[in-house]
Amino acid sequence: MTKNKDIINIKEKLDTLVVTGVSAHDNPEKAVVPPIYLTTTYAQDNIDAFGAFQYSRAHNPTRSQLERLLAKIEDAEFAYAFSSGMAAISSFFSLFEPGDKLLLNASIYGGTYAYVRQYLTQYQIEFDLIDDLNQITDNELKENVKGIFIETPANPLLRVTDIKRISDLAHQHGAIVAVDNTFLTPYYQKPLAYGADLVVYSATKYFSGHADVIAGVAITNDATLAGKINFFQATQGASLAPFDAYSLIRGIKTLAVRLDRQEVNTLALIDFLTIHDGAKRVYFAGCHSRDEADIQEYQATGVGAVISFDLADNYDMKTFLSSLTRFELAASLGGVESLIEHVITMSHQSFDAELLSRTGITDRLLRLAVGIENKVDLIEDLVQAFAAAKGVSGA
Repeated sequence: MTKNKDIINIKEKLDTLVVTGVSAHDNPEKAVVPPIYLTTTYAQDNIDAFGAFQYSRAHNPTRSQLERLLAKIEDAEFAYAFSSGMAAISSFFSLFEPGDKLLLNASIYGGTYAYVRQYLTQYQIEFDLIDDLNQITDNELKENVKGIFIETPANPLLRVTDIKRISDLAHQHGAIVAVDNTFLTPYYQKPLAYGADLVVYSATKYFSGHADVIAGVAITNDATLAGKINFFQATQGASLAPFDAYSLIRGIKTLAVRLDRQEVNTLALIDFLTIHDGAKRVYFAGCHSRDEADIQEYQATGVGAVISFDLADNYDMKTFLSSLTRFELAASLGGVESLIEHVITMSHQSFDAELLSRTGITDRLLRLAVGIENKVDLIEDLVQAFAAAKGVSGA
């Protein structure tokens, strides 16, 4: 594929925008750091003269600052900040009615799968988990498919899906497309530019960057869709609290420099793990096939900072994990600190044995969320943990 020339300068624009996107001139006192409005309600002039803000569940100045910033860095018109990533994701699924059908990646975040399995079934909305969305044709879309939900790169095996092809195909059949872009953020990938109708994030991850905020975001250019998402945000009570909105504004300022460092570290770890006999197979965006590598190169400007690998059979899992000193055993990603997780007992515990087998997720799969530490320290930590775990009785 030929690289889309329109996205080559994404980094240069975002480097500045994430820092200056909320201007001191956007608040009455011209504070360089925007104020936090902790109020629940707002005084009105009269019953025929309501102001822009009335009640903070619906609208709050701090959250509005964040939402405008998020829309800017996504090159979008509308952004809505939610109390969690799952709240943002569920706002997409709230758009559908009984009898509708949805398509999703089979390899997907376990929390999303748990929601879909429980609630779509409960509300009589059909869904199919597709092993490779890149292979779908008109035939799959003729059966009352109203929406497609994509993770790309997908969690946890980093499978890549062609956003433009899927969006073009979906729109021919009147279906809408949402992309969970948590792993790459708009710094590396902008799904709306490739035809997606909605992009969602767990803002807990890279937007925050410091593992201290739970938040989600839904972003779109479609005014009708935006109205529905906004209604869901307000009426379901899933809006982001003011202090968390402030914390995200602060975290976003360092998005570019964090991701630059994290990707350098990630590429170094890919090189290391690829040649180490402790890693049976290494997974990263574009590794699955030449086609997926081409798609990744076309629609994104980097691979991000999440990779996975299968621990080789002659290495003891518990010894390996307990021997690590730089990588904390914890479920999450996107922060400045490096984390490791055992996939089937942590992020994907909702997957049953059949789905684990179908997607290729084994009990030996470990996911690394790479932080900003010195890459040599990270590699040395893996080296000593591999050494400790090799040939341990029971491995």
